Amino acid sequence: MEYQLCPSILSADFNRLGEQIQILEKQGVKWLHIDVMDGDFVPSISFGMPVIRSIRKESKMFFDVHLMVSAPERYIQDFVDCGADSITIHAEACEDLERAIELIRDAGVKVGISIKPATPINDISHLLEDVDMVLVMTVQPGFGGQKYIPECTEKVQELKEIIDREELNVDIQVDGGINDSTMETAMRAGANFLVAGSYVFNGDLESNVQRIQQKMQDISEKLN
Repeated sequence: MEYQLCPSILSADFNRLGEQIQILEKQGVKWLHIDVMDGDFVPSISFGMPVIRSIRKESKMFFDVHLMVSAPERYIQDFVDCGADSITIHAEACEDLERAIELIRDAGVKVGISIKPATPINDISHLLEDVDMVLVMTVQPGFGGQKYIPECTEKVQELKEIIDREELNVDIQVDGGINDSTMETAMRAGANFLVAGSYVFNGDLESNVQRIQQKMQDISEKLN
């Protein structure tokens, strides 16, 4: 199984964003998690296409764009055009989730769907064959620095059981409250892609990434 650390630039120092992305790349980080928030689906507003287009010019990382926006199908092609390699949309934000998934697939990038902590796995289980990744939010979407919600671990386990039972090639990503202890909890439950913001960016970025990646490797070796 492939394991990836997905640093969220929501917690980056935007005065040094390009420099920090270069540090991540030099440390072998392959995925960059980009949270787009519209102030409607979630209370916060973050950034949009101009920022993604700007950093795309200087980075070869995989741009994992997480749309926390209402009616995301309106913007799929725009985000692909500015550099997204995958687009994750919220099941709760779409009137026609199947159609939105189809639009992402037709745009030629990887497809992700995300669910809030209160949304049951059953709401999306019938769509797993059509996606590349499921993002289980382990905090309420919209704000950084929240604590991991323990009940979400069971959702990751349930999702992993379905994926294994149906022999699907679907990655499980978790986002929210990831730290030294919750990382292992999430990975043991079945998550293989870990989004982390303050855990990565607070303090010395280079040493943080080295330590986190080593810990992920140690855990993955125990699991495999």
